[in-house]
Amino acid sequence: MTTTYAVKAADGESTAARRAPRRRRMSWRFLFLAPAAIYVVLIFAYPIGYNLWLSFRDYDLKSLVSGASQFVGLRNFSDALQSGDFMHALLNTVAFTAISIAAQFVIGLALAMFFFQKFPLSQTMRAALILPWLIPGIVATTAWRWLFADNGLINEGLAAVHLPTVAWLTSTGGALPAVIIVNVWIGISFNLVLIHSGLQGIPNERFEAAQLDGANYWQRFIFVVLPGIRPVVGVLLALGFVYTLKQFDLVWTLTGGGPGNASQLLSTWSYTLSFSNNSFGAGAAVSDILFVISLAIIVVYSLWNRRK
Repeated sequence: MTTTYAVKAADGESTAARRAPRRRRMSWRFLFLAPAAIYVVLIFAYPIGYNLWLSFRDYDLKSLVSGASQFVGLRNFSDALQSGDFMHALLNTVAFTAISIAAQFVIGLALAMFFFQKFPLSQTMRAALILPWLIPGIVATTAWRWLFADNGLINEGLAAVHLPTVAWLTSTGGALPAVIIVNVWIGISFNLVLIHSGLQGIPNERFEAAQLDGANYWQRFIFVVLPGIRPVVGVLLALGFVYTLKQFDLVWTLTGGGPGNASQLLSTWSYTLSFSNNSFGAGAAVSDILFVISLAIIVVYSLWNRRK
């Protein structure tokens, strides 16, 4: 009996001895994860949670001073969805996002294919095309405001070739195309960099095998290039959608959502409701709707990527 108890005690001590280093390792892991967890909570979780809380309150300028607000449930969401401005902003957002993503991708892909060929000064020219992505947004949009002015360089160029000039930033027909043009110009660099990196990852053996099989340029593009850059394209489109959906500073600096809501997006309308109309609850509800749309895109991309 004594021997049995001694063996059990020894086994218990050895098990505890084995668990002690494991607990220490787990403690160190949590310790190293703590800064990242704190950052995520303070920078992401808290603002999202607070914005969600605002969207269920009748929160205005008085509430900002007093700190008291009335719970209104889903009224802010209902009012936003039933507003005519919401549908107008949603259609503008869809057009702005779809056209921008398509144009950025097509032009970026064409430039990436062009620079994939080796020729003198190719790296220098590619580096120059990346500059729009590096320029601060406020600087780029200020320069474009001068270009789009009624007597700006673009209208002078149109007049020089005997084409009608356009009131880009002051007409309902020119405001949305103007912000789309600027957004495409900024996003081409990002598409060029990612697609070019994807092309670099395609093995040369695939191109050589296609050439030996007699494939022409378009056949190599369809059957070698596109499958080779498919993972990059998935990431590119997902990031592009989210970035374009939340675009704010570009539109606000160029047109402020006007004239007459012609270039109003969901992001600028949310800002207008909050800081122009002092209806912070309604503005928070619109931003939550925009967040849900962005989240849905990320979920769809994740499911697609998992299946692939």
